[in-house]
Amino acid sequence: MRSAQFGVYNSVVPTLESHYGPTPPSAYYLGCVNPHVVFAGWCGGIGRGLVEGPFEMVKVRRQLVSGWKFGDVFQGFGATLFRNSFLFSSFVIYMDILKQQLHQHDMTLSPFLKAGLCANLAWFSVWPLDVVKTRRQSGKYEGRSLVWLLKDAMRKGDMYRGLSAGMLRSFIANGVSMEVYTAVERELKKKLH
Repeated sequence: MRSAQFGVYNSVVPTLESHYGPTPPSAYYLGCVNPHVVFAGWCGGIGRGLVEGPFEMVKVRRQLVSGWKFGDVFQGFGATLFRNSFLFSSFVIYMDILKQQLHQHDMTLSPFLKAGLCANLAWFSVWPLDVVKTRRQSGKYEGRSLVWLLKDAMRKGDMYRGLSAGMLRSFIANGVSMEVYTAVERELKKKLH
């Protein structure tokens, strides 16, 4: 599922650059956010959500020991797409900003640390959307809008419920994934050139 987001992202960025050219830093939002990265990240998140959506619903129902039918697999699908679009675009924005800062200060970080830090920033940015997505998929809030679910989570103080466990999992999983991704990419480039 993670490969879907990177595959889409790595297809969209060169497509944008071939049609519009590289984005000059003067066109960056807030002086550091590349619009091509934002759009490609959004598309990558949709790619991940298309693959992940049905599996997420089943996972949530199994965690709650709640029944489900095959027809339920797309329940919360829109919320998953929305969450993943923000999540992955946030991740690649943070990665791009970190890359700029490291380059500017002539510093390096391992792929593990870069991905772990940026993934945690991204998850922190979208965690309330994950809470809403999980509630939508639980089957316990039939007929409730995403806005109602978000307000309900705020009212109950649940906006960041489970965040610490999620951050720990995210740091390790994304750090390891980026180390593997980087190693595979390096080996493929050697073989293809």
